[in-house]
Amino acid sequence: MSLLAYLIPIVGSTIYMATPLIFAAVGGAFSVRGGVMALGLESMLMCGAFCGVAGSYYTGSVAFGFLCAVLGGMLIALLHAILCVRYRVNQVISGVGLNLLASAITTLLMQVIWKNKGSSEMVADVKHLLGGPIPILSVQSFNFFVMLGIVIIGWIVLFKTKYGLRLRMVGENPKAASTMGLKVHELKYSGVLICGALAGYGGAFLSLDQLNMFVRGMTAGRGYIAVAIAILGRYNPAQIVPCALLFGFCDAVQIYLQGQGVPAQLIQMLPYVATLLVLAFGVKHIQPPAGVGKHETD
Repeated sequence: MSLLAYLIPIVGSTIYMATPLIFAAVGGAFSVRGGVMALGLESMLMCGAFCGVAGSYYTGSVAFGFLCAVLGGMLIALLHAILCVRYRVNQVISGVGLNLLASAITTLLMQVIWKNKGSSEMVADVKHLLGGPIPILSVQSFNFFVMLGIVIIGWIVLFKTKYGLRLRMVGENPKAASTMGLKVHELKYSGVLICGALAGYGGAFLSLDQLNMFVRGMTAGRGYIAVAIAILGRYNPAQIVPCALLFGFCDAVQIYLQGQGVPAQLIQMLPYVATLLVLAFGVKHIQPPAGVGKHETD
């Protein structure tokens, strides 16, 4: 078999595996640009994945499942915003705490709804209908185009609109933004809620597009990987895409190598080893907005 025959499915899988990471990382960029750390991305992905399956299970509608996922992600994001903006809780503690809370709550609700702590029942899923003469697109669904739209719109909103300018101003210097009359709290809330909506959608991609059920711990640290991608992409949606494709490639390769005689444990480490290497060597000179974690009265 030719090299091209191996390469084409890997490239297609790379895009497919990177898609939920792009959703979450672009959401994280909005949160950080507004001055709130995005360490709660794992919880937003988890709740999005669970709510997407629950919505699809009760209605039989994939579209309603994605809507529930967005709302579920926004609910966790709202809690994160209240803790960090209203009550000024340490943002690292809030994010990590919500990640642990989401894991526990989804496990409990699985037991309540499906009488099973490991996985849900199968639900209606996304049909992959692209196909066509382009092999790379044959494994994609409509969410491929949704992802492209989110990246383009996200870049335009952040860097070409008045709202984006104000959000970035709050993220850089909330005290100065407040002095200029900007509604700092409202802008911070909006950035975190956008983050929750996009991460929730990314979670639904995992449970309804890649799979048609919710499995305990199915996010498998992708929220933390998305945080690393957002940092490496300098909180810019356009730069986030190639960074996410790097991690998607690691995921695609580890899936391809399974069954090739390589120990499974070593293969499954690839995305996480890539994350560690990026954090250790790739982000030394990347600085977050100066106002992250600060308030208008600081």
